[in-house]
Amino acid sequence: MYRPKSTLEQWRILQAVVDYGGYAQAAKALNKSQSSLNHAVTKLQDLLDVKILETVGRKAVLTEAGKALLRRSRDLTNSVSSLEQLAVNINQDWEPEITLALDLAFPRNTIYQALKTFMPESRGSRLRIIDTVLTGTLDAITSASADIVISLALPKGYLGEPIRHIEFVLVCHPKHYLASLPQPISTETLSQHLQIVISDTSDSPKENQGWLKSELRWTVSQFDSAIDLLRQNLGFCWLPLHKVEHLLSTAKLTRLYLQGSSYKQSSAFLVIPKPEHKGPGVCLLEKLILQQREIDLLCYENASQKNKIDHGTK
Repeated sequence: MYRPKSTLEQWRILQAVVDYGGYAQAAKALNKSQSSLNHAVTKLQDLLDVKILETVGRKAVLTEAGKALLRRSRDLTNSVSSLEQLAVNINQDWEPEITLALDLAFPRNTIYQALKTFMPESRGSRLRIIDTVLTGTLDAITSASADIVISLALPKGYLGEPIRHIEFVLVCHPKHYLASLPQPISTETLSQHLQIVISDTSDSPKENQGWLKSELRWTVSQFDSAIDLLRQNLGFCWLPLHKVEHLLSTAKLTRLYLQGSSYKQSSAFLVIPKPEHKGPGVCLLEKLILQQREIDLLCYENASQKNKIDHGTK
């Protein structure tokens, strides 16, 4: 087994000498004698047989080799600090890893904004984000395979905090045959054409959600793939409005209307599958997501009010 010649303390001393601008300043900051620091760096150079510092005038300056070693030494000491902090966090029940399952239809910006705030407070906890769809999202709740789940439905016996309404619209290419028909169209007419559907991420999917009446269906794993197919004038698809709003406004896709109702809306919930087991990291991330929900709601209300005023002025 390899036994290192140098110690972490020697590398930390070298970093301090460089960061504080000399032995005297580093000795004061570390509350050590200047001679002990000089001895530690000299011994480090002797052990490695590499010149790390050289004296220029009255100042110790890094050599090119010293610069490379210093960069790597910071990775080493940071890794050890993270390892020690992880041990403290585990001892304090702070989770070493947090799993977040997100239904693919949920707008990511809300989550990303919360994660920006969470990152500096995460104490080195790893975050694993899983994309889920339909039954796969419900499975993440019932199997407790995720610590936090953003779901468009609640399994029986589970509670969730509503965080957003998501509208789904029926869309196709502007030159698709369905787009040329008088609107609204019948479900019978719609069922005669290719439907693009998003695959269920569950190992045992249950096709009891959404409109699945077309005999000819192509299945993709994500909304972006469905949108790409639609833009090639292939099929129709139910998609979250926030995913295609810009394409509808620029006439790259067009909306279809069904007889009876073309309105589909789902509520997204934040679910903690095992609330009795949630640790401080999960509690913090849950709190930040709910705070972002309030910010998003306020922005939406302000935008709606401005829109009303603008239209009133016109």
